[in-house]
Amino acid sequence: MLAQPGGGVYPLIFDHYPPEDQMNRLRQALDPFLLLLIATVALASVLPARGEGARVAGAIADAGIVLLFFLHGAKLSRAAIWSGARAWKLHLATLATTFIAFPILGLIVGRVGIVPADMRAGLLFLALLPSTVQSSIAFTAIARGNVAAAVVSASFSNLLGIVLTPLLVALLMQRSGSAGLVSLSSIEGIVLQLLLPFVAGHLMRPWIGGFIERHRAMIGRVDRGSILLVVYAAFSAAVVEGLWSKVSTGELLALAALCMAMLAVVLLFTYALGRMLGLSREDAIVLQFCGSKKSLASGVPIAGVLFPAAAVGPILLPVMVFHQIQLMACALLARRYGAQPLVEVQQPAAAE
Repeated sequence: MLAQPGGGVYPLIFDHYPPEDQMNRLRQALDPFLLLLIATVALASVLPARGEGARVAGAIADAGIVLLFFLHGAKLSRAAIWSGARAWKLHLATLATTFIAFPILGLIVGRVGIVPADMRAGLLFLALLPSTVQSSIAFTAIARGNVAAAVVSASFSNLLGIVLTPLLVALLMQRSGSAGLVSLSSIEGIVLQLLLPFVAGHLMRPWIGGFIERHRAMIGRVDRGSILLVVYAAFSAAVVEGLWSKVSTGELLALAALCMAMLAVVLLFTYALGRMLGLSREDAIVLQFCGSKKSLASGVPIAGVLFPAAAVGPILLPVMVFHQIQLMACALLARRYGAQPLVEVQQPAAAE
C-alpha cells in the first residue's frame, strides 16, 4: 500500500514511471491527430466540397459515423467494466460533473456575448458531450491514478452520451434558443447511425474482439479517418455558407479564452468535489481527468447527425479549440501528479 504525504492510503496500480516513460506516454496522448484535424479544416477552407461532391462527402461521412460507433461498441470490454465498477461513488461523481455541472456551466458561458451566436451554441454543445476515453485513461496512467476505474468512467460516459447528449441538446439548446435543431429525423439518425451500430459492435465483440485487440493501431487509424471525414464534410458546408467571413481573429481568441475559463472552472470543481467526497488520491485523479474532458471523437459524429450541415462547422469550432486546450492542460497536470513522491506504508504482519 502507498500513501501520499499528508494522508490518504490507496492501492498502487502503476509503479512510479521514470521521466522518459512519462514523456513517451505524453507523446502517445498528444498524437499527430490534432495536426491532421487542423489540416482537414484548412483543406475544407481552401477546397470545400460543393454540389455533387458535397453530397458524396456527406454520404461517406455518414458511413464513417456508423463505422466509428460500431468499432466503439466492439472495443468496449465487459471485463474492464466489471473490474472497475465497484467505485460507484467515483462514477456517479464523474457522470454528475459531465452531464449536470458542465451543462450548467455551458448555459452560463453560452450567455457571454463576446463571440457570435453560432459559437455560443457550440460552447453549450461542448458542455453536453461525454468524456474522452483514450486520453483520459492515458493521463490517469501518467498521474498514477486508478486506471481500471478510469476505463469504466470514461467508457460509461461515452455509452450514456449516445442517449443523454441528444436529449440534453433537445432540452437545453432549443430552450435557450441556440438552435431549433432536434427533429424526428435527428432522433432516427441517432438510433440508426449511433446507437444500433454501437450495440451491434458490442454484441459482435465475442467474434471480432480478438481481431480488434490484435489490430488496435489499424482500428485507431480508421477511427481518426472517420472523424476527419466528418470534419471535412462539416467544414466544407460551413465554408460554402461563409464561415470564415463571419468569424474574426478577435472572436477566435475570445473563444479560446472562454474554453480555457471553462476548463479551469471544471478542474477546480472536480478537485474540490473529490476532497469533499473523501476520494482516495487515485480516484480523485480519475474524477479530474474524466470529469473535466470532452470527447471530440463523440462530438463530431453526434453533431453531424443532430445539426444541419451548414451549422455543424461553427458548432464544432469550440469543441476543436477546447480539445487542444484540454490536452495541453491535462498533460501538464498529469506530469505534476505523476512526479509527486509517494510514501510506502508498512502493513502489519498477519497473525500466525
